[in-house]
Amino acid sequence: MKKQTAQDMGSGSIPKLLAQLAIPAVVAQVVNLLYNIVDRIYIGHMAEVGAVALTGVGLFTPILMLINAFAMLAGSGGAPRAAISMGQKDNRTAEKILGSCFSLLLILAAVLTLLFYRLAPTLLRLFGASEVTLPYAVDYARIYILGTVFVMIVLGMNTFISTQGFAKISMMTTVIGAVINILLDPIFIFVLHLGVRGAALATVLSQAVGAIWILRFLTGDQTILRLRKENLKIESRIILPCVELGVSSFVMLSTESLLSICFTSSLSRYGGDLAVGAMTILTSVSQLATLPLQGICQGGQPLISYNFGARKTQRVKQAFYCQLMACVGYTVLFWGLVMLAPKAFAGMFTDDAALTEYTVWALRIYMAAIFALGAQICCQQSFMALGQAKISLLLACLRKIVLLIPLILLLPHFFADQVFAVFLAEPVSDALAAAVTTACFLGKFDTILKENKIINKII
Repeated sequence: MKKQTAQDMGSGSIPKLLAQLAIPAVVAQVVNLLYNIVDRIYIGHMAEVGAVALTGVGLFTPILMLINAFAMLAGSGGAPRAAISMGQKDNRTAEKILGSCFSLLLILAAVLTLLFYRLAPTLLRLFGASEVTLPYAVDYARIYILGTVFVMIVLGMNTFISTQGFAKISMMTTVIGAVINILLDPIFIFVLHLGVRGAALATVLSQAVGAIWILRFLTGDQTILRLRKENLKIESRIILPCVELGVSSFVMLSTESLLSICFTSSLSRYGGDLAVGAMTILTSVSQLATLPLQGICQGGQPLISYNFGARKTQRVKQAFYCQLMACVGYTVLFWGLVMLAPKAFAGMFTDDAALTEYTVWALRIYMAAIFALGAQICCQQSFMALGQAKISLLLACLRKIVLLIPLILLLPHFFADQVFAVFLAEPVSDALAAAVTTACFLGKFDTILKENKIINKII
């Protein structure tokens, strides 16, 4: 592995540093998204059964999101804590955070593998699987679940690479895995005739390679924070603050799982398998919007956290506003593309005429306020970067638990077109949550920075 240098986050141009950190992180997020999107593209184009198989695989989404949620409980909670410790020149504590979070990931992976493998058929039926789509859903789910440990290591530990400033190494983790997945998918699906099982197997193998890459780096000589045997013991004083901070990301992702269940069950009731199939595509397109935002914030997080730990107030402010401009700019651009060319997005995943037409109609409703998510995600993630776990958690709950889920269940009672009402819940929630979260952050930002200065003076 070629020697890589970490960016110095305590000095130099903020916009330049953000670009150096965020661009690889965005690439990594987009490439990571390809793991599931490529699977769905190939599955959706399977002869004769493509539309049905795509719907079945889409029903696995709630379980997938729960696995991701538990990974980020450790990753997104531990990485900002480690960055703050590094800003305070306390790398010893940062390494203990790394080790404890890794051990937590392994424990969670073992529990989730056993639980989800056993309960997969029951859960998939609850999520809206019909007798037609259930076999495809189970075939994909059980193979993917066996690779849970690899998925969690990639998602949870890669954050500790980027938070040290090794943005390119972090990016390569996902690039390598995605390339392998893209190459293996058509071989397993079409050449070896494994169908949806082949897609799942390709994903697991590619994630395994990514996990090995990460562990090799974090135990090697290039890393600043090294994964050491003596730090693998979980200490409550180390892990609890990480879990407290990571709860926000966990809630965000786990409620995505609950949302997926609400959407698929409601759409199955009002629109049947066609509506559920469209929702599978909508979820993938939505991730094309949200995951690059996560990448931008992943790049901004080390800058904000490090300088917050070093009490460099002006650099914290500059980093946040640069991040905000990037997030808002991206979502406005993406919204414009979806509104102008929804058929291009739908056609990526299916060549079924009925499903394509249905999805085009649904996209324009579901993505109507996606432009607002840039500000919402930026501000919510910035609360995490500043160590504000409780308020970040509350705002994570606002959009989905307080607004979106009730809207999914209530709006169909007020519209003649009930499927339209289900899709409408998304933009209404997006707009309201963005307004509240942005106002809250801007109202508290200066106070958080002032309190940090006061603490510094006391110390």
